[in-house]
Amino acid sequence: MEFNSRYRTEQGTPKVGVMVRDLTLGAVALALLFGFWPIRTVPTGTRGVITVGGAIKGIENEGFLILLPWQALAIFNTRAEEATVDKSEGSTSDTQPVTVNMTVRYSIATDRVAEVFEKYSHDGNLQSYIQTATQEVFKAVTARFTAPDLIAKRAQVSSEIYKALSDKVAIYGARIINIDMRNFAFSPDYMGAINQKVTQEQLRLVAENKLKTVEAEQKQKVAVAEAEATALRAKADGEAYANLKVATAQAEALKIQNAALAQNRDVLELRRIEVERVKAERWNGALPTSIYAGAPIPFFTPPGVAPK
Repeated sequence: MEFNSRYRTEQGTPKVGVMVRDLTLGAVALALLFGFWPIRTVPTGTRGVITVGGAIKGIENEGFLILLPWQALAIFNTRAEEATVDKSEGSTSDTQPVTVNMTVRYSIATDRVAEVFEKYSHDGNLQSYIQTATQEVFKAVTARFTAPDLIAKRAQVSSEIYKALSDKVAIYGARIINIDMRNFAFSPDYMGAINQKVTQEQLRLVAENKLKTVEAEQKQKVAVAEAEATALRAKADGEAYANLKVATAQAEALKIQNAALAQNRDVLELRRIEVERVKAERWNGALPTSIYAGAPIPFFTPPGVAPK
């Protein structure tokens, strides 16, 4: 009722001018409210650069901030970015042309945001600077190596490129995270020569391995023959030693027997006499009825002659 009464005259017609004026004022108020809304946000992985009239007045971290009407906010990226360098060209110390594709990952040092914003980039994009620096560094590093060394020492080459590029882009406030090198290639003629050399080297290694195998087999045969000869010699030596021991033992036994007989001759004589005495005691006085030539006659053996 109040709204209707406000925009109607006494005759009941609406006051159009008043309505338009109020709507315009409301729209302006809303525009001013949104345009000068003081609470702003700095996203994760960025920094907020506050400027007044183009001059840097502060660097804000991620999160909320209150921005005054006369201040401006620029979002500066500090996340890792990539710079791709395709077919970067260089030349080795032995004048061989070489090309490579590289991807360089970098980020802006957070303590140098104001410097980079003022001198190089308002959003943290340094791709053009990184690409130019990478090409210059690649040419400088490859010139210190021969073509074979670039292939054999690729890890060292990558390490030197990383160090030189890190030093070079430091003036831009950037830090190198890593470098990927791809499609490392020389001229077609040189690559063909390398492939041929590799093939010849492989053939040489195969021949050497075959020769080593034959030599190993020959050495094995010689070792087996020597082992068999040693075994036979050892067997013969053992048999000879055994025979010598047996002969020595037999001779020693005969020697001991002879010595025993020599030392006990009197005992044997006493036993013989005792045996003769036993025979005499058992003799009945009868002489043998037949005596063959040379046979002894009991108890008639002449003195000094030992009975047989």
